[in-house]
Amino acid sequence: MTTPTMRIVEQDPWLKPVSQAVTERYLRFKGRLQELEQNYGSLKAFATADKLFGFNYDSMRKGWWFREWAPGASQLFIMGDFNNWNKYNHPLINNGRGIWEIFFDDKTYHSSLVHESLYKLIVQSQIGENERIPVYAKRVIQDENSKDFSAQFWNPQKVYKFKNKSPVLDANQPLFIYESHVGMAQETEGVGTYAEFRDKTLPRIVKAGYNAIQLMAIAEHPYYGSFGYHVANFFAPSSRFGTPEELKSLVDRAHGLGLLVIMDIVHSHTVKNTREGLNLFDGTDYQYTHHGSRGDHPQWDSKLFNYGKEEVLHMLLSNVRYWVEEFGFDGYRFDGVTSMLYFHHGMGVNFDQPERFFTDGVEFDAVTYLQLANTLIHQLNPAYLTIAEDVSGMPGLCKPIEDGGIGFDYRLGMGLPDFWIKLLKHQQDEAWNIHEMYHTMTNRHFDIKTVAYAESHDQALVGDKTIAFRLMDKDMYFHMAKAEQSLVIDRGIALHKMIRLFTISLGGEAWLNFMGNEFGHPEWIDFPREGNNWSYKYARRQWSLIEKDYLKYHWLSDFDRAMLQLMKNYQIMQALPPWLLRADEACKTIVFERNHLVFVFNWHPSDSIPDYEIPLKQTGDYELILSTDDPLFGGFGRMDKSIRYPSYTRDEQAFMKIYNTNRTAMVFKPVKIIMK
Repeated sequence: MTTPTMRIVEQDPWLKPVSQAVTERYLRFKGRLQELEQNYGSLKAFATADKLFGFNYDSMRKGWWFREWAPGASQLFIMGDFNNWNKYNHPLINNGRGIWEIFFDDKTYHSSLVHESLYKLIVQSQIGENERIPVYAKRVIQDENSKDFSAQFWNPQKVYKFKNKSPVLDANQPLFIYESHVGMAQETEGVGTYAEFRDKTLPRIVKAGYNAIQLMAIAEHPYYGSFGYHVANFFAPSSRFGTPEELKSLVDRAHGLGLLVIMDIVHSHTVKNTREGLNLFDGTDYQYTHHGSRGDHPQWDSKLFNYGKEEVLHMLLSNVRYWVEEFGFDGYRFDGVTSMLYFHHGMGVNFDQPERFFTDGVEFDAVTYLQLANTLIHQLNPAYLTIAEDVSGMPGLCKPIEDGGIGFDYRLGMGLPDFWIKLLKHQQDEAWNIHEMYHTMTNRHFDIKTVAYAESHDQALVGDKTIAFRLMDKDMYFHMAKAEQSLVIDRGIALHKMIRLFTISLGGEAWLNFMGNEFGHPEWIDFPREGNNWSYKYARRQWSLIEKDYLKYHWLSDFDRAMLQLMKNYQIMQALPPWLLRADEACKTIVFERNHLVFVFNWHPSDSIPDYEIPLKQTGDYELILSTDDPLFGGFGRMDKSIRYPSYTRDEQAFMKIYNTNRTAMVFKPVKIIMK
């Protein structure tokens, strides 16, 4: 019996040599899904581990069950404020399946097991006796003096009730994502809060024209400087920023303002810490992670999940359900997908053969997990979004699972920021190859939704530089006042606008910006650490820079807002692929048409060309609707927006002539085209 060819193979002949492997990928998923559905009734029912483990109330028996899965442990005890931290007064009972449990009846514990009381587990195992934070703890806090972490019994009298439903974006409205970190979103030196972000930052994001936020560092992580990527407690929102109710209020307010809220979820690895995290929880190194060296991520100094174990799937899929149901998130950006997909984590591998995506070094269990996660998310709500951070270019990543894909809605265009940083770092302006620039932006499958971005938080960290800082560097300290003249700043402002417009108009169906980059936030991100004397100076955002009219920063912010409005009004990112009209290497000019608009990018450092002839797809008069050289955006105003540019025909080809000013991007619209 021959197996049917999956649709992604039918659509891409390059995959024919691995057709059988593509089918097997689907069959592995199907088999695992059917197994879970048979044993638990449905995937949704399976993804409810948090309702079994940790503290859960039993309304029939009138009390609280506490359970923990620790099959390798010899004994578990629970201690806390409720028993004056007596280590051995409250032993848990093993039910015979590696699940330890204890019941706290209301009559006995109504005055001791109370909201905000602290607790921990004592785990006795082959590695001795250790204090541990329960895996399913819903809140974990750190003592300011001892720096020790404890779980906190969270049972507020007043349950938060959401007031606003998630906004529904129009099908023609692109996703504009504002990548955010709550703790560094405030201007003062310190750690920001959910409430501050809700009240102060959300209005800024709405004003800037974005319709979604992507929140980083939400799940509890012991080291603040990890940017939230070394998660210890997967069900606990970080207490550094406030309470769970305050996070819910943040999400609720965002929805009321028309913003989707996407969570940056980290299921690619977990922190090594043994006091706070999952590592060696029951005394074995294979409870949640792989045994031995296979369980270590050498580059990230962290532990790797064993996605083949049902208990691990139980925890991770429950975590996926938990955040959207409990806190109202509208989906996830999955971190480190490349690392998950391959045993080699994508390090030093050239993905030039189809076998390298389907057989050679592929972590089959991780692929199946991602398929299950996408299935679950879209079962919970088809409108939920999933975005994959994958640099390998895994075929079918954003294709339906039944077609042989993995089921994500979007992929991050990770090659785009890498290209810009490489270009700015290693080449002079006059050496830029405009053919390579255009090819890099458009070298993708336009039927696969891509999140375009010129830079993210990765480029803002110490050791790298944002585009603005790479362009202007120390001159930003001395010449960003409008009264100051600087060729360096003039170049930086011009190219910052051009790079962003070029990327968003060509690179994807959605757009991502890290907070502050839209106005060229100076300097870098550096979290408090011993090397900087535990300073918060660079772990904040200086919003006041765009509020000072005498500084040049607001020009970039104003342009960014106008750029997003253009993309929205003319549905550029949802349109058919661009049509290249001219690539003039001598004049460093690229001209393309997309959804009737004509984009002209003159990247030349010095040459402005009068009466520059542009080929057109259609005749008629044109008008200039956006220019990076507009004085409103810090430009020199060399183009007159009030005049019309008539077309003419020669040899059955339409043309028009413009003043093609250097370091300028211009967008022209046919006068007869009216779009909303």
